[in-house]
Amino acid sequence: MNQAAADIGPGARRSIALAVGHVTMSAVFSFNHRGPTSRTRGSRDFGVPLTYAAWTSTHTARRGVSKAVMVYEELRAGIVSLRLRPGVRIDKGEICTRLGVSRQPLAEALARLAEERLVDVEPQKGTFVARIRLADVAGAAFVRRSVEIATVERIAPTVEKPAIDRLRRILGYQTAAVATEDIEEFYTLDVRFHATLLDQLAMSRVAEIVETSRAQLERARRLLLPTPRRNRDTLEEHEAIIAGLAGHDAAEAGAAMGRHLDRGMSELRKFADRQPELFEA
Repeated sequence: MNQAAADIGPGARRSIALAVGHVTMSAVFSFNHRGPTSRTRGSRDFGVPLTYAAWTSTHTARRGVSKAVMVYEELRAGIVSLRLRPGVRIDKGEICTRLGVSRQPLAEALARLAEERLVDVEPQKGTFVARIRLADVAGAAFVRRSVEIATVERIAPTVEKPAIDRLRRILGYQTAAVATEDIEEFYTLDVRFHATLLDQLAMSRVAEIVETSRAQLERARRLLLPTPRRNRDTLEEHEAIIAGLAGHDAAEAGAAMGRHLDRGMSELRKFADRQPELFEA
């Protein structure tokens, strides 16, 4: 195991697996778009690009995992990672064929995704990847902000040097990813940085609460990945968080975390103004 892989606690591993959106299927999925340029609800344009990312993977069956769970995990990963873009129509027949499952496991998977507001089921029209709901993102961001500020304030007085060193190594890897313009690596490391902080809290239930609100927020955050300035700002903001922790200053660490998360949401709102077809109010 290399050093980068070693800098991951159990909570961080789960967060990375779900947030980064590893997709594991042995096929390329093509999902249909309804209409020549957009789909509509009533008179409102629900525009989606005619071309969208193919969904690729190398799926292998896992012992003890039901087909419904497997399909759910595959679709959820594709949605959260934006391999399945907001507004894309899901071709049920294609999924069943490619994954070798019947309609029943797919129906169960889609029901779970609908509960998470990641897909929209429209009678007589089809099932579509949900657009990113700004209200859901704001709610998830509120939960995340509250928990992560409280986390760094809680751990700052007693955090030990090995944990600080681990965060600094992750920041170093992020810096290298920015220099090489490796967007996926940068995102993986960003998830790792924040999950490592939650690991230091040693309250698994708190990490689970954050995880349940993550999906909508992660889709939105991924839209900002190609923004070099935002990525560079993130490096400075992470450094400020580490500085507060290293100085065992709870107030400084909490303030740095608050600035970091608030700036990310501000950038997202600007992006939503520029590309409203990917969002709902």
